[in-house]
Amino acid sequence: MLSKYRRLLFLILLIVWVVLYSNLAAFADFFVSLLPVEPTSHLGEAMAFFVYDAPKVLLLLAAVVFVMGIINTWFTPERTRALLAGRSLGLANILAASLGVVTPFCSCSAVPLFIGFVQAGVPLGVTFSFLIAAPMVNEIALTLLFGLFGWKIALLYLCLGLMVAIFGGLVLGRLKLEKYLEQWVQDIPTKQLSFESERISFSQRLEAGSVAVKDVVGKVWVYILLGIGVGAFIHGYVPENFMASFMGKDAWWSVPLAVIIGIPMYSSAAGIIPVVQALLAKGAAMGTALAFMMSVVALSLPEMIILRKVLTIRLISIFISIVATGILFVGLIFNLVL
Repeated sequence: MLSKYRRLLFLILLIVWVVLYSNLAAFADFFVSLLPVEPTSHLGEAMAFFVYDAPKVLLLLAAVVFVMGIINTWFTPERTRALLAGRSLGLANILAASLGVVTPFCSCSAVPLFIGFVQAGVPLGVTFSFLIAAPMVNEIALTLLFGLFGWKIALLYLCLGLMVAIFGGLVLGRLKLEKYLEQWVQDIPTKQLSFESERISFSQRLEAGSVAVKDVVGKVWVYILLGIGVGAFIHGYVPENFMASFMGKDAWWSVPLAVIIGIPMYSSAAGIIPVVQALLAKGAAMGTALAFMMSVVALSLPEMIILRKVLTIRLISIFISIVATGILFVGLIFNLVL
């Protein structure tokens, strides 16, 4: 009986989601018309951006997190470690980067995952492929890019982001940097890992999706609204083509500068993408804006501080240098082809 109730509730929520999402533009126009501001004024344009993008991003985020919460019932961290253990370089890097897209990950889990990979005997370069891909090319980033910019941009971002993760991990693996792990990490004994496939009902998978929405959206919604607020300010108050002078294609130094600025900052993909959308509307080049976004989410300062528990300063510096070089290449490619 409970199973039927959950399925009925899921169907009702799906219908509500479709109705809300398909009427966002009409709702935003109606809401802004009620405000005592001119729609064409700076404040009016900023409000229209915020009222439209805030529910759009949150609805997209809730939907994709729900679906990925269900998918993740098949891809647990334990299964991920077991799948990667004992694989050869190259194929393992591709698998690790691909699993990074669908495996639950946040900065706070970086150290436990890293230690778990070491215990499983996963090569260091393969581990780095996973750690690069998971925050940068995750389901949230891809869904929001698809919703805001279309499937071509999302697909190109996926391909180039995976390329950075795969080749970055390969380079780090070839450099034989295990000696730059903290000593206590080097001393961790390797364990033979195994996992048993647990039989989970469809209702339990739906419940896992619901829990994922409560957990993820509950943690990041404030940052999303802050990011949309910044984007709304840029959209309403920054003059047209203002960003073209230092973030446009003609400024050769725009991509390196975007990467350098993005590294010490921190935001989730869901929080930074609305800012990227606003920057593009004001003349920023796609490659420059996405290089900024990738450096923010893949090389965030909090994650580097957390990884300092297991990596020496020298290894962190090498890691940042190689990944930043890959992001720089991606930004330049985007600017060339778009």
